[in-house]
Amino acid sequence: MNVIVICTDSMRPDCLGCYGGRVHTPNIDRLAAEGAIFDHAYSENLPTLPTRTAWWTGRYLFPFRGWEPLANSDYTLAEVLWSRGYTSALIADTYHMHKPIYNYGRGFDTVVWVRGQEYDDWVVDDGRPIDLNATHRLRGDESDALWEPRFRQYMLNTSDFRTEEDYFVARVVKEAIAWLERTTQRQKDNLFLWVDCFDPHEPWDPPEPYRSMYDPGGPGQLLMDPVPGPVDGYMTPQEVARTKGLYEGEIAFVDKWLGVLLDRIRELGLYDNTLIMHTADHGEPFGEHGIIRKARPWMFQELVSIPWIIRHPNGLGAGKRISALVQTVDMMPTILDFLGIPGPFELPFLAPRRGEDAFPQDMPIASRRVELTGKSLLPLLRGEVDQIRNYAFSGQNSEQWSIRDERWSLLLPMDGQPRMLFDRQVDPKEQTNIASEQPEVADRLELALRRFAASLRE
Repeated sequence: MNVIVICTDSMRPDCLGCYGGRVHTPNIDRLAAEGAIFDHAYSENLPTLPTRTAWWTGRYLFPFRGWEPLANSDYTLAEVLWSRGYTSALIADTYHMHKPIYNYGRGFDTVVWVRGQEYDDWVVDDGRPIDLNATHRLRGDESDALWEPRFRQYMLNTSDFRTEEDYFVARVVKEAIAWLERTTQRQKDNLFLWVDCFDPHEPWDPPEPYRSMYDPGGPGQLLMDPVPGPVDGYMTPQEVARTKGLYEGEIAFVDKWLGVLLDRIRELGLYDNTLIMHTADHGEPFGEHGIIRKARPWMFQELVSIPWIIRHPNGLGAGKRISALVQTVDMMPTILDFLGIPGPFELPFLAPRRGEDAFPQDMPIASRRVELTGKSLLPLLRGEVDQIRNYAFSGQNSEQWSIRDERWSLLLPMDGQPRMLFDRQVDPKEQTNIASEQPEVADRLELALRRFAASLRE
């Protein structure tokens, strides 16, 4: 059996057609119709790299791990599958993963980096004139020194784009298809493919017709890459709406190219022998709590809620909407359960002899027992259980933690600021803090959150 995971960065579920959103996403919707939709999926550790660590280690790490490299003690999904003889590939334009210090290509047989996304130092600045004013706006403060060269770098990286196929999501998909076509000439089983698309992450710069597809028009500038921060004094409500329209157009563009990939998977005869997942690492704020982009580590619904669709080749869960709380840490246990690879795992490593700093070749091998703290979702797909956890936990850089159950959300700033409690049954967008009106509920959730965090081990 094979596994293909398609990650689309910063994709909000409430924009997708299958989640009730207004964006036309027929290819994602078709995958969802053939699989299971998880309505309450949450990221555990944010943003980009911490989420991928959660996906690939199957362990809760939000209380003590932030934006940092994979640790030597991590035993990743790709490494476990490599040790079981799987042929694997990582195809990505998520350029933070490419930075050598982070080592996110570890364990894959093939790694292809599509360069130039966002502010990747890819095209050398040759001094050519670049007009930033048409689609960018600085804030006129000390942040300008950081953001002006970043904007310029993106414009340089995309300055030679002429057709739709020049754009990043198209290039990622074409590289993934090329790997599948090469690899399936010799095998059509025991394949693991991770397709990591940075889109629809900002800058929101889709080609036409997607660029205009969801633009409400009207006054104000069309900003494809606003400086993160407060909306007030920087963008008008109409400009926020127009920028979100660009984001939605980017989602429609991504869906088109995911359809190209899924069609080729079908044509290659892999579709009915492969577990296929589509998900995202986090969402994106558009002024719901006064900020644009991920300007603050605030664990509100628009940031931590993610889409997650699983199509099982045997039809498990097909057509279901599953309301159970699931999290990014459940990715690795689910895949290993599907492939029949039991845990826990023994992580092999080289142990230095007492009093020696060198690592001689004849050194004995030691190992460390690795326990996954995520849970397999297959029992949910089979209908054997209704839930796998009582709470979903999220955090970012030890700045704010959150806990959610089927009704309540508690956000707990770690700097001593007041906690925030929301009743999602009547306030799904988490706008009215009722912590003072419901202190017993807030106390119960905070205690559960702190106890869970204290129970974790790095």
